[in-house]
Amino acid sequence: MVHLKNLRYLPSDAPMLLTKADKLTLGMNRIIRDTRVSSKCLEFDVSVDKEQLDVLVEKLESLGPLDHAKHVIEEKMEKEEAILQAKEYFNNERFWECHEVLEGVWKNTHQGEKELVQGIILVAAALVHYQKNETDICLSILKRAVEKFSNAGGKYYSIDVDLIRKKIAEMISTKKIEIFTI
Repeated sequence: MVHLKNLRYLPSDAPMLLTKADKLTLGMNRIIRDTRVSSKCLEFDVSVDKEQLDVLVEKLESLGPLDHAKHVIEEKMEKEEAILQAKEYFNNERFWECHEVLEGVWKNTHQGEKELVQGIILVAAALVHYQKNETDICLSILKRAVEKFSNAGGKYYSIDVDLIRKKIAEMISTKKIEIFTI
């Protein structure tokens, strides 16, 4: 994954940025699967040989300076560490990575906790779609997330579940997506 600093783009620019990235790297042995736009970064899901990463980044830097690049793999972490990492990702608008980290937590939870973690995963997934300029999909996923929070409230580790419930209810009722921190 390549993160460039976002100097001027909005989520509505995601399709155009994906097309531009594809054109800028034409002729390289690479795959650019997706582009997401946060207020801080442009995220590109890419597959490229490690030896070609610097060349790919150099070609993409006309869109924004490099923030960081990382090889994304499933990380094994203790539950509490994973939840804190997921919260940090969420609060930095790195919703895809938040979703991925919480998947590992979700696999190792039971009944009530499983629903709550799945709700947070769905909120992160919804916001991934917002970053791709897919507002209708985002709202649809948020409606599914609401159901997962029906028996939850208070704090889950340091995550304010009541705040999440309030924010997603507002977004569903107004049909206006708002990025927030947990």
